[in-house]
Amino acid sequence: MAGRIEDYALIGDMQTAALVCRSGSIDWLCLPRFDSGACFAALLGDERNGSWRVAPRGADTCTRRRYRGDTLVLETEWETPDGTVRVLDFMPPRHEAPDVVRIVQGVTGRVDVRSELRLRFDYGRVVPWVRRLDGQIAAVAGPDSVYLRTDVDTYGKDLTTYADFSVGAGEEVSFVLTWHPSHLPPPRPVDAPRELENTEALWRDWLGCCSYEGPWRDAVQRSLITLKALTYQPTGGVVAAATTSLPEDLGGVRNWDYRYCWLRDATLLLQALLRCGFTDEAHEWREWLVRAVAGDPADLQIMYGVAGERRLLEYELPWLAGYESSKPVRVGNAAVEQLQLDVYGEVLDALSLARRSGLDSYAPAWA
Repeated sequence: MAGRIEDYALIGDMQTAALVCRSGSIDWLCLPRFDSGACFAALLGDERNGSWRVAPRGADTCTRRRYRGDTLVLETEWETPDGTVRVLDFMPPRHEAPDVVRIVQGVTGRVDVRSELRLRFDYGRVVPWVRRLDGQIAAVAGPDSVYLRTDVDTYGKDLTTYADFSVGAGEEVSFVLTWHPSHLPPPRPVDAPRELENTEALWRDWLGCCSYEGPWRDAVQRSLITLKALTYQPTGGVVAAATTSLPEDLGGVRNWDYRYCWLRDATLLLQALLRCGFTDEAHEWREWLVRAVAGDPADLQIMYGVAGERRLLEYELPWLAGYESSKPVRVGNAAVEQLQLDVYGEVLDALSLARRSGLDSYAPAWA
């Protein structure tokens, strides 16, 4: 069963994102893009639909958690009768492939820990073929492959990959989960401690450009980090959410896929980015907007894919029970076909704001 929505924290690499529960379970992750199929879909079903839990043996929820400084590195701690253990969860800047890194650190005492990995591709439906390959676990299903690299022993049971180990004060165990196209050779492994340093430096350096000095600065900066995490870096598009089918009403049917870019968000996004000094991101979002709406103005849509895709065909996933039994679970969004006249004004307003704010002019936008 999924956790309460308020118990989930976001990690991401600016091309996709994962949700981590207070229990230590990653219950939602789409690879390699925000709008790709989920390999962890327990958020919309249960653990049988894919999840990855790393936590002390016998523990329920964590004692405390936080983001490390001005970063998207999540730090979770459990205090147990045997000692205290910490887990760092993050997605490093993407190199060859997307990675999820989980570093288990012993703080006090000696604590028994279990990693419990259930990969289920195609939104929790497909059980992969799992094997050992060159010192790692390889899971393959159709076009997708996922590799698990760790220094501790793993074993398989009931279509699940386990690792049972203990950590003492000052000790550390790392897990790296990597997606790659299944027809290609495995990507080169990343070094978890080095990627932790790189990831923290990336977020600190980026937020160091923030010029906002108004009220609630900490909350504003955390919101900016979230906006950046929801940005598809290759194109500059910003998704409305990292998830699909979280209900408007628990148990209801208004469960939509929000992993797309809405034109209605354009002006608000530009205002937020420009007001806080992030002109590069504002420029990239403006460029995405102009590319996405290219063509006959009569064909303007209310939303587009992260690369500007227009066809966002909607279909249902009947094998998923839905969050809090809220069915149906949907992929795609049929609202793309709706005529909403305000989007013309949203586009003009966004382009006007960009011009008034001093962004480099884009001649075709005013042709």
